[in-house]
Amino acid sequence: MDKVLSISIGEIALKGKNRKYFEDKLISRMKKAIKGLDYTKIYKEQGKMYIEGAEDNFEPMIDKLRKVFGLVYISPCIRVEKNLEEIEKAIIKVMEERQSKNPVKTFKVKTNRVDKNFPIKSPEVSKKMGGVILRNVEGLKVDIHNPETYVFIDIKENAYIYTERIEGYGGLPVGTNGKGLLLLSGGIDSPVAGFLMAKRGVEISGIHFHSYPFTSQRAEDKVKKLAEILSIYTGKIKLYGINILEIQKELNAKCPEDEMTILSRRFMMRIAEKIALDNDIDALITGESLGQVASQTIQGLSVTNAAVDIPILRPLIGLDKVEIIEVAKEIETYETSILPYDDCCTLFLPKHPVIKPKLADIEKSEEAIDVEKLIEKAIANVEVYNIR
Repeated sequence: MDKVLSISIGEIALKGKNRKYFEDKLISRMKKAIKGLDYTKIYKEQGKMYIEGAEDNFEPMIDKLRKVFGLVYISPCIRVEKNLEEIEKAIIKVMEERQSKNPVKTFKVKTNRVDKNFPIKSPEVSKKMGGVILRNVEGLKVDIHNPETYVFIDIKENAYIYTERIEGYGGLPVGTNGKGLLLLSGGIDSPVAGFLMAKRGVEISGIHFHSYPFTSQRAEDKVKKLAEILSIYTGKIKLYGINILEIQKELNAKCPEDEMTILSRRFMMRIAEKIALDNDIDALITGESLGQVASQTIQGLSVTNAAVDIPILRPLIGLDKVEIIEVAKEIETYETSILPYDDCCTLFLPKHPVIKPKLADIEKSEEAIDVEKLIEKAIANVEVYNIR
């Protein structure tokens, strides 16, 4: 009778011939997450993964593993040989432990007979083991419709018995779906965008635009802190810092005031594209949400898109602010995001920004400045930070 952690892997199980690639990536991410904690091995068995290790480390392991994308459920369980006598002993122990920690009054046994050679079918196993619990653990009743807890039995090469299913975030392991460069501001939205794209398997790097010394060092430290929190989920992040103060001054002096926001945004996209292409990054990622601010109208986004050829991923595009804040609080970036330090987007902010810009008008305004020279000068002074 051994204690192990059971890992349910969700959509990875649907990957067919590519499944091994995704599983190997996931195991690599799991090993990095629990590095330093005592465990014996990670192994696969008929649709799930399992971790053998010291039971004392299960709680910190679970805390780290649930932040690894690709994991759907994590369950501390007892592993025994697949015979009724051993399963009976295990199910009594599991329920006694459950009652000592978090007592319930009703339960239901749910059996998954993966090994079809096991002679007793799932409903009969569940019925037998329900009777075992009723005879051996006091104060419990069966409720097949709305139980306070399920008792799970998975019958595979071994039998696994457990009651807890601790939710992970699901998704795909980071690094299985290309690379993205996240435009990371100091606000609420962009860290959430990075989190959501990493959940889809994208390896995240970051680029941050600032206007130092018009924006403070504390604002820069805030962005680095956000990247640090995000890296808990994404793994290490290479963060590129770009000062665009000279660009903003040039735009302010030579272009229409109401176009300042959209023109600045186009410069950011061009610079981000060059950084991405120089570093084999496949797409840009932004925290834009349709209609949230003046530059995020359909027309504004279209004009922004026209500045670059690289794909721009916008995972928040259909979310409202309340939904975005909920995710930010869940991943613990919210409190850092709301620290009151100015970022470059508030500098030279027009009183009445253009809401429905036309590409021809914006391109005409850009003729007044040397776009390429300004971009080259900004990139020449890039600062690179390795965040983990």
